[in-house]
Amino acid sequence: MAKAIFYHKAGSIYDDAPGRYHFPKTYLSRVSQAVGDWIIYYGPLPGLKSRYYSGMARINHVSPDPLRAGHFYALLDDYLDFDRPVDYVERGGFEKQLVRPDGTINPGRSVQAVRIIDDREFAAIVQAGLSEPDEWPARTDAQAIDLPRLELDETAQTPFLFEPIERTILQQTINRPFRDAKFKQHIRQVYDRTCVFTGLRLINGGGRPEVEAAHIVPVERGGNDSIQNCLALSGTVHWMFDRGLLSIADDYKILQSRHLNEDISHMLARDLIAKVPAEPRHRPHPVYMAWHRDNIFKQ
Repeated sequence: MAKAIFYHKAGSIYDDAPGRYHFPKTYLSRVSQAVGDWIIYYGPLPGLKSRYYSGMARINHVSPDPLRAGHFYALLDDYLDFDRPVDYVERGGFEKQLVRPDGTINPGRSVQAVRIIDDREFAAIVQAGLSEPDEWPARTDAQAIDLPRLELDETAQTPFLFEPIERTILQQTINRPFRDAKFKQHIRQVYDRTCVFTGLRLINGGGRPEVEAAHIVPVERGGNDSIQNCLALSGTVHWMFDRGLLSIADDYKILQSRHLNEDISHMLARDLIAKVPAEPRHRPHPVYMAWHRDNIFKQ
């Protein structure tokens, strides 16, 4: 197995979607090397001038595209957004075959949409992407979000009875408490600690926001930790959303189930439109919203 970089650009000609990466046969051998291992998404982001590493996922398997000859899908699990976009030239460049020691870019490497990278490069990118402190950590989150520091010029060592630092970083990022803490951190930031259905921004006596991070597709049913698979909800509406009494339409209209025993419109946003983030890449994805309406919502 091997770790890889996947280039992705919103609006490209490829059929990328949540949980899958579309690519031509040119890259099949490289993607196949990474099956069962981890990849990092990389590419331009709207409103930003460089190229960035933006999140990580694990390749489950590869399947041919039944409609387009010579193309394939990598099916992905365990997606997690980074705390921030990580510029590919930050700290002198993470990929040593991409950014030369003098800071120039290797053009032959830069045009490759799928690139194999070594474990230490992968760990350094992940550490940079997931090391932002939570402004409002719960007391139980304090240790879960503490990644070890990896410097790019460190000599690879495996001290007696100790794990290599890159393995420690990877083990931390697949730890469920760590992922839950990061997921909550991202959602509170993106939604400005405000419930998307009610517009309430409640802060407790310790200064921590009461809003909760609600998966649209639950993790136990195949959902991931992408920002696009989440809504920020206060406790009561989170409970109703998880039980199918509330849902959300593709135009972000709040949907109320006929199974509600009373009208709760007075609890919701006045226009009954969910207050989603301004940045499109942070808004709930139509695939996840449709899944919730089809599988959870009680019409």
